[in-house]
Amino acid sequence: MAVAALTLLPLGFVVTTAVTLGPDEVRELLFRDRVAELLWNTLRLVFGGVLLSTVLGVAVAWLVERSDLPWRPAWRAVLAAPLAVPAFVNGYGWVSLTHDVQSYWGAVLVVSLSYYPLVYLPVVAGLRSMDPGLEDVARSLGEGAWSTFFRVVLPALRPAVLGGALLVALHLLAEYGALRLLNYPTLTTAILDNYRSTFNGASASLLAGVLVMLCLLLLIGELRLRGRRSLARVGGGAPQPAGLHRLGAATPWCLGGLLMLVALSLGVPCASLARWLVVGSSTEFVLADLAATTGTTVGLALAAGLLTTLLAVPVAWLAVRHRGVVADLVERSTYTANALPGIVVALALVTISIRVVQPLYQTVPLLLLAYAILFLPRAMVSVRSALELAPARLDDVAHSLGASRIGAARRVTLPMILPGLGASTALVFLAAGTELTATLLLAPTGTTTLATAFWSRAESVAYGAAAPYALLLILLSLPATHLLTRYARGRR
Repeated sequence: MAVAALTLLPLGFVVTTAVTLGPDEVRELLFRDRVAELLWNTLRLVFGGVLLSTVLGVAVAWLVERSDLPWRPAWRAVLAAPLAVPAFVNGYGWVSLTHDVQSYWGAVLVVSLSYYPLVYLPVVAGLRSMDPGLEDVARSLGEGAWSTFFRVVLPALRPAVLGGALLVALHLLAEYGALRLLNYPTLTTAILDNYRSTFNGASASLLAGVLVMLCLLLLIGELRLRGRRSLARVGGGAPQPAGLHRLGAATPWCLGGLLMLVALSLGVPCASLARWLVVGSSTEFVLADLAATTGTTVGLALAAGLLTTLLAVPVAWLAVRHRGVVADLVERSTYTANALPGIVVALALVTISIRVVQPLYQTVPLLLLAYAILFLPRAMVSVRSALELAPARLDDVAHSLGASRIGAARRVTLPMILPGLGASTALVFLAAGTELTATLLLAPTGTTTLATAFWSRAESVAYGAAAPYALLLILLSLPATHLLTRYARGRR
């Protein structure tokens, strides 16, 4: 309940600001052609981005786990690598290459190339944890490959697919950097424009309230689609490995498709960075600044990962071990702040810290608190997935043999969910290390991260000066991405 209350602070800030306005002023600010245009842009971006990310994530996960695709181990790592390239760096790479991507279809393409691994990784983990005997039984009953996939495999992957799609949708609702570079206006970009002009304007708060409503609709839809069927089991299922489908004549086409995906998601931003590092007139390498900025980024991101995972554990435990209306409400409430732009969360914390706990203003703990509120959904998906596959009856057996409840959880459940906790920390590390808007507002004076250093240069079109910081962001994200890939591969 305490964690839920913490994550609802930004929502309370938005609601409090909105209710102070009269009905006439609310209608005047919301019912405008410009707001309708922004809402339409946001909705179609979320629809297109989630659809393309889900199709890409599920398709490539099935290829590397259930087909005889050549070089599968290498593909597993490469296909997760786009997580190491922040969306705004990807947008920077595409825009500095061609301005033709500054359109709806360009925005859908760029954000999908950045976020499809959020679907790919949980689906890979789901395929590895599935009992392959289910597919064997379906085929023995006369089902073909496509029928088995849609009637047996896909329903079993429903929590993984829905969880990944939900994360993609929430990220798209709050995306700013990439869409700003792609010149694609959404509710989020409009909110930041309002805050830049009026700092704490009522119009921006009302637009943020619309984003929260969209987030709630997404959460309700995902909850209903997920259902309540338990997926936990004690045994590992059939002992034999899953059978691989022969691609046959389709092998060259599949390889070509994967090569194109990697070229678009990794080749374009990396080639653009290399180009600006070489030919950029503003390119410079100040090693002292680069080292200090990297150290600050690593420290903040690691602390944010540990804190957020720690906050996610009790909420996930309640949601999995004590299912019910209250548990669902507590869990769902942790997702709402993720639909708000980072600057809205930051301004809420600024207002609260100044009015209630002034010593926290302009401090590192306040910045870490903002990271935890923003990225708790990432931690929740990993921690809850791990707990779903850890049967509660094992704790009961340990307790019946004399272990305390806390001792049983520490000795039985914790070892089973430890990979999930590691994945949670890595996911938050990736997000916090590349977070932009909240960091710009909340970072103590003199504190600069790689993301804010990159943005200050890229926004002034100094692409050469921005390139070294973008390169370091990618290199910094690679270890966490590798950890996530190993976690997905080791889930079985």
